[in-house]
Amino acid sequence: MNIHELKPANGSIKNKKRVGRGIGSGHGKTSTRGTKGQFSRSGAKKKTGFEGGQMPLQRRLPKRGFTNIFKKEYVIINVKDLNDFDDDTVITKELLTKDGKIKDSKYNLKVLGDGELNKKLTVKANVFSKSAVDKIGRAGGKAEVI
Repeated sequence: MNIHELKPANGSIKNKKRVGRGIGSGHGKTSTRGTKGQFSRSGAKKKTGFEGGQMPLQRRLPKRGFTNIFKKEYVIINVKDLNDFDDDTVITKELLTKDGKIKDSKYNLKVLGDGELNKKLTVKANVFSKSAVDKIGRAGGKAEVI
């Protein structure tokens, strides 16, 4: 078998249907669209979700929930993740973003108290949990709300 002898399997390749090419083709005159009506005209198409006039599923289902416009989004970090920094470092949202500890700096920073802190650090964040403030204080550091 050579490359020039290869051909597709029988029935896998079909000719394109050429419509509107004369009465002898069997697809002339109305070009397989029928005689009259919406779908015999050009540009006719159904909207997504159209169910033939029946009330569509997305309108039959009830609406649920709401969006709280006062919700505050926080990006969180635990005190155990701050052990990677040197003593007497000032920890800010920008430093954590640059270091890859947090992803998105557009949200406020919240420090939670999971784990132990072994370094003396100054942490500047928008919100602290009580346990985070205690652990930072016990390690000799400061928790500053910005």
